[in-house]
Amino acid sequence: MKIPYSKILKSFNKIINYFYFRYLKKIKVGPMLDVRGIVYIKNKGKISIGSLFTCNSGITKNPIGGDTITRLVCRKGGEILIGDNVGISNSTIVSSCRVVISDNVLIGGGCRIWDTNFHSLIPLEREFCNEKHIKSKCVLIKKNSFIGGGSIILPGVIIGKNSVIGAGSVVRGVIPDNQIWAGNPAVKIRDVN
Repeated sequence: MKIPYSKILKSFNKIINYFYFRYLKKIKVGPMLDVRGIVYIKNKGKISIGSLFTCNSGITKNPIGGDTITRLVCRKGGEILIGDNVGISNSTIVSSCRVVISDNVLIGGGCRIWDTNFHSLIPLEREFCNEKHIKSKCVLIKKNSFIGGGSIILPGVIIGKNSVIGAGSVVRGVIPDNQIWAGNPAVKIRDVN
């Protein structure tokens, strides 16, 4: 019996990614890690990923396109905590304090989730590259939420359970449970049925 080349390659890719995540990048990972492509990881804090994690990372790995790869960037003192049964496609997550993605969350292609402003709001600090007052606020995405492709989730955002964020939205503030929000800035469209 001849084993197809694609199955061998897929199995090899799973093994390589598991070791890459767990041993090279020091990420706590649960069982059933399914990463299609190579994820850019910069871990100077704590990254934890639950079981049944699915990730598309690469220009050919997501049919809707979006960013070319998935990036997990955890700065010193930051945390990225990803629950069970989470799916992410070609998106970027950056943490300086804490980003929590709960169980059963789907994150569409090309999304950006940031818990930091990256730069000070004080002009003189930016001008003289002495940025001490960079604001960060934790992000929480609760269970069963769906973030549509191309959305931006800003620092301090809380997305409620079962809520949906429409594609291309810019989200700030608190999104209650069981609601659909979309737009720039995102506004309530209706309740989830």
